[in-house]
Amino acid sequence: MITLNAQLTEQVSIAQVLSNTTPSTTTPRRVSMKGYTRATVVINGLNATTVTGSAITLKQTTDIANANTDEKAVAFTTVLANLDVGASNVLVPTAVSNNTFTTTTVNSKEYQYIIEVTADMLDITGGFDCLRLGTGNAVATTISAEVILWGARYGKVVPMAIDSSAN
Repeated sequence: MITLNAQLTEQVSIAQVLSNTTPSTTTPRRVSMKGYTRATVVINGLNATTVTGSAITLKQTTDIANANTDEKAVAFTTVLANLDVGASNVLVPTAVSNNTFTTTTVNSKEYQYIIEVTADMLDITGGFDCLRLGTGNAVATTISAEVILWGARYGKVVPMAIDSSAN
């Protein structure tokens, strides 16, 4: 899928779906997986003190511009986690319960989570071909997230669709 004969940006679409923020009433942007077989969700965070963490889920939707009325959970059981990126760059597979996990609550840590999604994890036959990160309210943690769409279905990169109205 990925080739050394082309630049990465010619083979994938990268969307920033959540800019550095403490999740409260936050709704990260949606991305369309039409034309792609895979999505990699990268969540980066920085904790201050007295942290509560943020509950993280994945939502599948039928439209990138819909007002979140047609969402349902994406089933996933594992997330790759690095709970202290200042100390190492090792990602550890971590079990997820009920399609949700909470970011680390250790004070003063920078962390990263990665969730791999394949198109067959979505209810394509039901019209669900878009993806959104769900973030729960948090205290004293700043989170940003990107979605990398890759594995073009038709042999070339398809322009990415993103809901720019979300925040």
